[in-house]
Amino acid sequence: MKQSKTLIPTMREVPADAEVKSHQLLLRAGFIRQNASGVYSYLPLGKKMLRKVEDIVREEMDNAGAVELLMPALQQAELWQESGRWQTYGPELMRLKDRHSREFALGATHEEVITALVRDEVKSYKRLPLTLYQIQTKFRDEKRPRFGLLRGREFVMKDAYSFHSSQESLDEVYDRLFEAYSNVFRRCGLNFRAVIADSGAMGGKDTHEFMVLSDIGEDTIAYSDTSSYAANVEMAPVVTVYEKSTDAQKPLEKVSTPGSKTIESVASLLNVPAEQCIKTLVFKADDELVVVLARGDHEINDIKLKNLLNAGTVEMAAEQEASELFGAPFGSLGPVGLPSNVKIIADNAVQSIANIVCGANEDGWHYVNANVERDFNVHQYADLRFILEGDPSPDGHGTIQFAKGIEVGHIFKLGTRYSEAMNAVYLDENGRTQPMIMGCYGIGVSRIVAAIAEEFNDEKGFVWPANITPFDVHLIPVNVKEESQMAAADTLYDSLRQSGLSVLMDDRAERAGVKFADSDLIGLPIRVTAGKKASEGIVEIKVRKTGDVVEATIENVVNVIRELQASL
Repeated sequence: MKQSKTLIPTMREVPADAEVKSHQLLLRAGFIRQNASGVYSYLPLGKKMLRKVEDIVREEMDNAGAVELLMPALQQAELWQESGRWQTYGPELMRLKDRHSREFALGATHEEVITALVRDEVKSYKRLPLTLYQIQTKFRDEKRPRFGLLRGREFVMKDAYSFHSSQESLDEVYDRLFEAYSNVFRRCGLNFRAVIADSGAMGGKDTHEFMVLSDIGEDTIAYSDTSSYAANVEMAPVVTVYEKSTDAQKPLEKVSTPGSKTIESVASLLNVPAEQCIKTLVFKADDELVVVLARGDHEINDIKLKNLLNAGTVEMAAEQEASELFGAPFGSLGPVGLPSNVKIIADNAVQSIANIVCGANEDGWHYVNANVERDFNVHQYADLRFILEGDPSPDGHGTIQFAKGIEVGHIFKLGTRYSEAMNAVYLDENGRTQPMIMGCYGIGVSRIVAAIAEEFNDEKGFVWPANITPFDVHLIPVNVKEESQMAAADTLYDSLRQSGLSVLMDDRAERAGVKFADSDLIGLPIRVTAGKKASEGIVEIKVRKTGDVVEATIENVVNVIRELQASL
């Protein structure tokens, strides 16, 4: 491709609204342009990167036995109503009506569409298992689009769905696609880990996220410092064994705590450690208010609470709802004196504390020396808190450390969550009707591009890995008005392409400094420069990653590039 004939609008200045390196460089190097918040155009270089990632994804999915199809982005509301997600998916689902006032959604995901399709076409166990996938634009109305392609409202995704007649069949395909995903991320050169995850709005159990380790990641990974254990911090169980306090119980006492609304301020005022205090929180689980207790230095994990209660949704109750229950505002809530019909759940750590400090359900007052069973009752104890660095690893090996990660893939064992809701059934070997067992597998294709961009760069621009670059070679005639340089460049352009190398030739009438700066910014692995020695049949070859420079005759350039590529 000749640079004068394409669209690569490079920028010298860093865009003011681009917070992270990948976003800055993708804009500056002319790979993308923003159309609206969280919505981008992929310019020619960006489209080539997308295609490179898509090709890798397709190869691995095909090798794993999946078959590609393409489903509509515009989805009927009736399908989402069948699954129950029209009401529960939330405001991220972009909804619209056609001219006949029929409701539709722009595809955020395709469980409903694929389930309906297979339900109508597959009737017998003989057609199972079946794994189908697509690569398509998805739409989610993110509350806060940020970091360029890492969190957008419109993005490219590969989503796959498998259908089975047995759990064993699902497990086999799940493991096969787990390995296919690992291959994709290895081939893209990413430093990633597969972590135990929560299924969220997708439903189902037994899920893994694939996280690229990065300081800008929005997810926290809890991992063992001595084993392969890794989990999303929301899913990591706490296995700490708490020793019950042997302190003698002291008389309950009500004390004044004016203006103290937080654990930190109360603990400081009363000169007690935060772990001697308990937080009293009120959650709304579906339509039921639930009181949850945690040690003062711990945070309640709402995912664990949701799973414990088997609730569809769990969220913090509004202050007015809590005040009606306790007769007091946030900051003064406590379990002492609550009606017996109020359900109180506590994290396991609470059980070990004696002489607790807690809210007195009166603004500006707290209790000291409150004790479980004597002063209040707990209906159930469970692991409800977030794991912390230094906690024992759940697998029994080492201690927990934290890292930040960018989610680039997620796989789920859905079970019969959608097939039962949407009546996707088949006839088994005995002629009996059975619900199909399903799996779901997603990869953020455009997010992978951003993750690669985030990892492979330096102070000058991108440093693309050789196997996933828009072009293999950047060919630069220094002065397009110099006949010998242009003749050498034209000869090389043809010979490099004939040898199977992809070439971007900078044939613009620009100064050499501009061309070299743009070349470093774009970041192709090999640069070939036809300069002053072109008249002697000699060009310069530079490796972007190392900065190494060699000279070669025009006839030998292909061989030299092949040798250099082998070492990258």
